[in-house]
Amino acid sequence: MKRISNGWLATILIAAVIILDQASKIYVKTHFFLGEQVDVASWFKIIFIENNGMAYGMELGSKMVLTWLRIIFSGLFIYYLVKIRNRTDLPRGFVVCVSLITAGAIGNVIDCIAYGQLFNDPAAPQVAQFFPSEGGYASLFNGKVVDMLQFPLAEWDWPGWLPFIGGKHYLFFQPVFNVADACLTTSIIAIIIFYNKYLLSDKKDKEKKVDDKKEEDKKEGEDKKA
Repeated sequence: MKRISNGWLATILIAAVIILDQASKIYVKTHFFLGEQVDVASWFKIIFIENNGMAYGMELGSKMVLTWLRIIFSGLFIYYLVKIRNRTDLPRGFVVCVSLITAGAIGNVIDCIAYGQLFNDPAAPQVAQFFPSEGGYASLFNGKVVDMLQFPLAEWDWPGWLPFIGGKHYLFFQPVFNVADACLTTSIIAIIIFYNKYLLSDKKDKEKKVDDKKEEDKKEGEDKKA
């Protein structure tokens, strides 16, 4: 069976993740009011929240600047995937990770760019409408990112004698996130642990080619002198 190229593998993964990510966000946005929670299991909850910032609800600086940073980040990863699409020396896991990071970045970029125009923002318990007749809740590039997944796997109270956190209640894992966030985070961790050497492979290849060229030129010069 013919091996699927890196390009096609990346395309399929990116398309699948974006479809799943956007489908889940649109469903939650149009079926849940802001802040609504459904306990699927003791360790899995669906909670509809929105944020202006980065993954897991973190916020950093200007909304517009952050949106453009997301766009640039996505573009750089797309460019990198185009560069490695014909390489056969890279592990498939590495290509999968880069593809999932790209898909995750694009998934959240779509929210930032378009959701302010595509949805309204009614007060609870009303749910948002897709393409509302009165227009969206924000201008282009100023949409909010939709989060909905939470996995509170364990919780406990810290002993009172501990400094700073003593006596406080702790929930693990507390952040609420989406499919795009999950793809981004898990893939970045996987690359750091398993595939970090391949991030510098292009640079090393270029340096090797330069060294080989210098060696060839040196040898040719010595041959001419002889």
